[in-house]
Order: sequence, then structure tokens, then C-alpha cells
Amino acid sequence: MLSAVDAFRDQTGSPAGEDTMSGSSVASILIVDDDRRNLMALQELLQGLGQNLVLAHSGEEALRCVLKQEFAVILLDVRMPGVDGFETARLIRERQRSRHTPVIFVTAAPEDVGSMFRGYEVGAVDYIVKPLIPEVLKSKVSVFIELYAKNAALVREIAEHERTGERLRESEENLRALAVRMRSVREDEQIRIAREIHDELGQALTGLKMDLTWLSGKLPADEKPLLKKIKSMFRLIDETIRSVRKIASGLRPDLLDEVGLAAAIGWQARDFQLRTGIRCNVNLPPDSDGLDQERSTAVFRIFQEVLTNVARHANATRVDVSMRQDADTLTLEVQDNGRGITAAEMRGSKSLGLLGMRERVLLFSGKLDINGTRGMGTQVTVSLPLRSK
Repeated sequence: MLSAVDAFRDQTGSPAGEDTMSGSSVASILIVDDDRRNLMALQELLQGLGQNLVLAHSGEEALRCVLKQEFAVILLDVRMPGVDGFETARLIRERQRSRHTPVIFVTAAPEDVGSMFRGYEVGAVDYIVKPLIPEVLKSKVSVFIELYAKNAALVREIAEHERTGERLRESEENLRALAVRMRSVREDEQIRIAREIHDELGQALTGLKMDLTWLSGKLPADEKPLLKKIKSMFRLIDETIRSVRKIASGLRPDLLDEVGLAAAIGWQARDFQLRTGIRCNVNLPPDSDGLDQERSTAVFRIFQEVLTNVARHANATRVDVSMRQDADTLTLEVQDNGRGITAAEMRGSKSLGLLGMRERVLLFSGKLDINGTRGMGTQVTVSLPLRSK
């Protein structure tokens, strides 16, 4: 059977238990002395403190007590048979869970300087010489009880902060999951509406144009007012068809589904240049193999948001767009020559577009880097893994 010393050594350096500080308002004090009379005397003196007093008649018994519970302070006799006070204190200090427990040595005679140095070396925080002065003993023990109580309160507060932090992280993850779901639903709805607009309204307008063509062919050549009106109606129908295509493309570009991300980005860049007059230089791969619909949509929507920000805020005259793909990652870089975004603008409450971009990237464990240089422009780099990690 293992002795208390061996059992204690087996646990030396092991991590702390589940709870290193009791939630109780009553602290425990360990009193160690091989003389029963001294134990009773110390117990009588400290009874009035209202704490839990634990008595041990030897160093080995003290080690068994320390294995079972935490103590606010340990009163330890120096001279004991077997495992003396020095060895007991050393073993207590070597164990991770009890290494910070204060040990006060109690001795019957003034120790020489060497013994006192040895006591402090093994972890004693104080020496008390018998005969004891009750007021001094109570005062010293009370200090450590108060420190223990404050430390226990701090541990509980830290634990509560950790629990609060964990709840906040869970709430953040739930909100992000909800945002992702809402975005996915919105994208699906946009695809449905875009297709309905393109198919239903487009077909109706095309049919109307065909009917007008038939009608104009039936009118006599001398019906100039009617022919002029029909020509005007042709122009109106053509403009409406262009508007329908523009609305449908804004909701969901056909190119994104039909020929892929690279072609859709190229089309968006050309459309942006026509609408704003800001020159766009594009360097795109011929295709973007291996990218699923969700990732393609995320990169394309980020690109649209970047161009929107350039048009609204950058005061740029040129935008350089490049996209590359390796075995594992797709990278999109957009650089403008505008005024350059500031750190304050990136953190500002109005930067909801940037927040949406970050959320889209986080969904796929990707990276979004935004760097602005005053007077030289802003660079946005999006990196997405091609597969889920």
C-alpha cells in the first residue's frame, strides 16, 4: 500500500482538480502538530474565527488532508517524527494544486538562521515561536483567510466571465448561422424572381413585339400616324426588355450559372465601366473549376460590393481586378487608385457593407484583407478555400 508521501508524490505536478476554490464562505485551516496538547490549544485559540479547523497529528496525515481539500492556511509544526515540517512543506509546494497555499511554521524554540532559511526555501510564509501570543496568531491567520476569500471570489468571477464569454460566442455563432441562412434564402429567392422575370415577363414582351410586327404589316402604307405610334411602341418594348434583363441580371446574373464566376466578374466589370466611366482592367483565368455555387455567389457578391464602394467613396479613375486559382484556394484582388480607405472607416458604424463581406468570407473559413493607403487607393483581397476545411 502506498504511503501518504508516495501518494502525494504521485500527484505532484498534476493539474488542479475541478474546483480549486470552494464556493463556501467558510475557509478551512489545517493545523499540524504531533503533540495533542498543542493541537487542542491551537484549536481553542482559532475557534473564534468561525472557520473549519482540520487537525493532523503528523506530516503524513497532513499530506492526506491536503490531497482531499483546499486550505486557506496551514499551521505546521517544524519538529515532528517521520516526515518533519520541512519535508511536508516541500511536498505541499511541489504539488500544483497546493503550491500557493500559505504555510506558517510553528516552533517551540527560536530557530537558528539556517533553519529559518531552509523553512522559507521550502515555502513557509512566516514563523511563529511558542508560547503563542493569541492576538498575533489570530491576526496572521485572519489575513490569509481574507486573502483566500478574495481569491475564491476572483476565481468565481473569472469562471462567470468565461461562462458569459462562452454564451456570447454561442450567440454570435447562432446569429451568424441565422444570417447565413437568411442570405441563402434571399439568394434562392432572387434566383427564382430573376428567372420568373426573365421567362414570364420576357416572353410576354417578346410576344407583344411579335404581335406589333404582325399588326404593322397589316396596316396600309398611308396610315402614317398609326405606323408612327407602332414604331414608338417598338422602342418602348425594346427599352422594357432591356430593363427586364438588367433587373434580372442584378438579381442573379445568368453568366454566373451558365459559364462561371470568371465570366460573371468580367461582365460586371464591363458593366461597371459603362455605368460609371471608371476604367476597369481585368486579369481573369479562363474558368474557375472546382468552385461550387455557394462560393461563386459569395465571391461575386463581394466583388459587387467592392465596386459599389469604389463608385460611392473612392473618387477613383481606375480599378484593377485579378483572380487566380490554385489547387486549394481562389483569390480575388481588387485595387483602385482612389483616396484610400481609412482605419476609422473600416471600423465605423456605417461600414455594413464591409461587415457583410467579412461574414460571407467567414462562412467558408476564408480571409478578407482590406488595405488603404492615403492618396494611393484601396486594395481588397479575398481568399476562399475551394473545399470546406
